[in-house]
Formats: sequence, C-alpha cells, structure tokens
Amino acid sequence: MKRTTYAGLIDDSFLGQTVTLSGWVQKRRDFGDLIFVDLRDREGIVQLTFNATNASALAVAEDMRNEYVVAITGLVVSRDASQLNEKIRSGSVEIDVTEAKILATSKTPPFYIEDGVNANEELKLQYRYLDLRRPEMQKNLRIRSKIMSSAIHFMDNHDFINIETPILAKSTPEGARDYLVPSRIFPGSFYALPQSPQLFKQLLMGAGFDRYFQIARAFRDEDLRGDRQPEFTQMDVETSFMSADEIRELVNEWVKAMMHDVVDFELDTSKIPTLTWQESMARFGTDKPDLRIAYELKDLTTIMASSEFGVFANAVKAGGVVKAIAVPGGAEHYSRKNIDKLAQYIERFGAKGLAWLKVTDDGLTGPIAKFFPEEAANKLIAAADAQSGDLLLFGAGRADVVAATLDYLRRQTAEDLDLVNSENPWAFAWIVDWPLFEYSEDFDRWIAAHHPFTMPNEEDLHYLDDGEDPHQAHAQSYDLVLNGYELGSGSIRIHRMDIQEKMLKALGFTPEAAHEAFGFLLEGMNYGFPPMGGIALGLDRLAMLLAGQENIREVIAFPKNSRATEPMTEAPTRVGQKQLNDLGLFVPEEK
Repeated sequence: MKRTTYAGLIDDSFLGQTVTLSGWVQKRRDFGDLIFVDLRDREGIVQLTFNATNASALAVAEDMRNEYVVAITGLVVSRDASQLNEKIRSGSVEIDVTEAKILATSKTPPFYIEDGVNANEELKLQYRYLDLRRPEMQKNLRIRSKIMSSAIHFMDNHDFINIETPILAKSTPEGARDYLVPSRIFPGSFYALPQSPQLFKQLLMGAGFDRYFQIARAFRDEDLRGDRQPEFTQMDVETSFMSADEIRELVNEWVKAMMHDVVDFELDTSKIPTLTWQESMARFGTDKPDLRIAYELKDLTTIMASSEFGVFANAVKAGGVVKAIAVPGGAEHYSRKNIDKLAQYIERFGAKGLAWLKVTDDGLTGPIAKFFPEEAANKLIAAADAQSGDLLLFGAGRADVVAATLDYLRRQTAEDLDLVNSENPWAFAWIVDWPLFEYSEDFDRWIAAHHPFTMPNEEDLHYLDDGEDPHQAHAQSYDLVLNGYELGSGSIRIHRMDIQEKMLKALGFTPEAAHEAFGFLLEGMNYGFPPMGGIALGLDRLAMLLAGQENIREVIAFPKNSRATEPMTEAPTRVGQKQLNDLGLFVPEEK
C-alpha cells in the first residue's frame, strides 16, 4: 500500500480518485456498520468512512484506536452537506475506504494529540515525540525549516561560502560560562563547546575567504529564560572589506527575502529605523525596544528638580533621573489594587516603589496629586505628553533602575490594554553605536559589551591609550531587533594587533594572559588580517516570533526545560565509573 499523497492535502481536486494514505488515527466514531476515522499526518486531517460494503476494511476499523498507525486505500467522495467542515482543507470530502491495514498499535497517550491541549509542560517534554505530533508543533518546526532554507538560498546567491567550524574547541574567556568536555587522551585537559564561532570566522577572513556563513550551533552555560536555551542555533556571517552600513544593508536584504519566503510578508526595509543605543535607552528604557508600542519614556528630571514631591526632588539631587510613561486609557483600566501588583513586580529591578497619577479632565488624581498644584500639574501633563484618561507611571532614582522599571511597565501595560499595534506586526530596528564596555554585576568588573574583538569607533580609539578612560569608548557594533527581542548582534572587528592588545589590556588581560587565551588569533594578526565585520542572527528567536510563540522551546524539536534538563532522555545524567576512570575524573558520590 504505497502512499500516493498526504491526508491533509485531500480536497475537491481529488474527487473521484482512488488514493492510498498513511498516518495516525486522530479520532474514531463507531456507529456499528458505519465507522468514521479522522486520519492525521503532517499536512492535516481527512475523514475516512468504513461501511458494510467493504466488510474487510470495516473489520480493521473496528480494531483501530487513537494514535494507531494505519494505511488505507479508498475513493475520494463528497461529504453530505450536513457534515461539511470549513475549518480543514478536506472538509468537503471524505475517503470511502476499500482496503485498510494497521501498521502499528499505540498505548493510550498521556495527553490528547491536539492543539491547545491542557497538559503539564514537563509531561509534554517527557513525551516530546507525542507533543511534536500536534499540528501546532508541526507548523512551528516547518517555519524553522523554511527560515534555514531561505538563509542558505540567500547566502548562496550572494557568494557566501558555507564553512563549518569546530565544536570541540579551546576554552576562551569571552563572556558566559563554557560547557567543558574532558579529554580522554590528555587527562586533566578540556575542550570547550563554542559560545560562538567568533575566533574561527575571523581566522577565515585572515585566510582570505572574504564571505563566510554557516548555520552554527552554539553553547552557553547560563541561566535560562523563555527566549534562551543552553544550546542554540544562529546564522553566522562574516565579511571582509565591508562597512557596517553595507553589512546592515545586506542583512536587510536577507530579512526581506526571509519574511517573504516564510510568512509571505512584503517587508519595506526602507522603513526599518536605526537608533543609537543612547536614543533607544532614553526613549524606551531598553536596547531592544518593541516599536509596536506607541508610547515612550518621557524625561521629567529637569522639571522635577524643584518638585514639592520629595522622592522626585531628592532623586534628582542625588544625581538620578525622573521619567514617566503615559499609558493611554490606563486611568480607567487600572485600579489601585492592579497598580500595587505592578509595583510588586518591579522590585526585582531595584525599584523601591511605584509612584502614579491619573489624568482627568479636571487635572490629576492619585496618592501624590497633592504635591502637584495646578501649574505644576499642567507642566507635568505637557512634559509627559499625557491626555485625559491616561495613567502616569513614574520611575525615579538611578538611571539603569528607572530604565529597566519603565521598560517592563511599558511592555506589560501595552499587553494588558491590548495596545500593541497589530497593523505593524513586524517592527524591526537597528540599534547602533553601543558602549564598548559594560559593567557586569556577576563578574564584578568591566567586560566587553559585545566581545573582546569589537572595533571601537574611530574617534574613540584614543580612549584605549594609557591614561585615558576606555569605558567612555563606543563600538562599531549593531544589533537587529524585532518586536522587543534581539535577533542578531554584530560588529566591525579589530584587525590590527596594536588595537587588539589595547582592548585586551582595558579588559584586564596581562600580555601573558592574553596570549594564553587568544594566542592563535593574535599570532594570525601578524600576517595581514583584512578589515572585517559580521553578525550572528538567532534563528531560534526568529522562529519563535514568526510562529507566534512566547517560548523558544516551542520551535526546538528537543529542548531543555527551565532547569537545563531534558525530561525525555533525563539528561544530564551521571555516568559509570569506567567512563570517569578513562577521563581521569573523580566525581563525589551523590548525597
């Protein structure tokens, strides 16, 4: 019984044809001498009918149960008018089965194989092969596949060479913690799984390959969240002799082609804005703004310096800032109780409380309204660009705390009030001119904002000289953002040894430590490296957004959970003593 087409592709064009289909039993309805079976495959569902006219096929149908794998042959006929199903492609036809065979039986699944199933997340991950049968999951992974196909096709057409780089590599201090792989041949030594192919692609530019790309796997041992996994996939791109503007233009072309190929959306790349990092932080409180939300942060620092409200005035006096967002329609939607819930959440950003006011036709109301007499209230309303009916939410204090607080409040209130612009479903933006360094609370020191091989702006090179403050320098770097998520991060790279050594010195590397960590790259720079730049674009996040999901686990076939474990295989697991002995490792017994 050789399959002739997919069940989900059957429609009126097949009327009168005999077809052979294979798939899974989605549902079975038994009426004695008449049995209906919904047959499911990767393309969708078609209804099968079994009746006494074909007694042998009917007998097989009597033994069918949900998730049995079956093959059938039958005639495509029109459904009765009362049984039409406009929700599926095959809804006007059915298969009058003449021959049937059960290929495999199934236990009762631990959850229904259908979209919107109300099952525990861990249970679905434990039985991931069943979860992946659901039409939604099939669609998600096909979107991911289309993204990769589009990327490879585009890069081939633009003369990029697809080159693989090592998975087992040297551990180099580039930011996040490495995943380490012990060596059996060299006991006590370790490979590291790559956080990115950064050093290798720079060496490929030094080798003269000019345009490199690969669909690369990367690994980072860091805390997980909804848009992060310990192993992830990126489209890795590197070029020689191209400026940052040219690289961004190339990526815009790919994004336009990809959006057409994957979701049939015609993207006007001329409307993709470019914001400096400073502008993005000032207007949105984040370096990955969601531009589908119309309202922005408003800086009230100057007018609050003499405010009667001591919290604001003292924040300015201490060198902090005062900013606010005006949430359209928020005055009616948010009760004091709801605002208190928002206030509880922002404590994680270091905020000590949430000041708020409601704008009415008669002025301001709320717990701090008494500190704003008519003239001060009018100035505040104008500066915050607020209208009657708006809710004003404030942040006061350290600039980074205020930014993180109001960024969250902006996104959360937009979601609560359905203020995310559906007419602009794909809001791309470029964020440029990043600080070269950032302070890491985790490491308690300055680190590279992108990576240690990012070229400073030409006019900022002097900040790397002795006696200067390197932390004032900005980088020739750029991030691509979509709907509030970072899709890709790139930069022009350092290709001169003198600048690279200054950069590493600013990061706290001694010459000996620098050569221990990156000696192979630094040595290569002595042999004529070209100007180079590139970008890494996260395909997991892109697939998540295009599939309309909120967690990248939904677009990865076999993901880890929030604890970085894999419930289906139970990885990570302990291994036998012989394997440990071979590797020269000692692991304490579990307590």
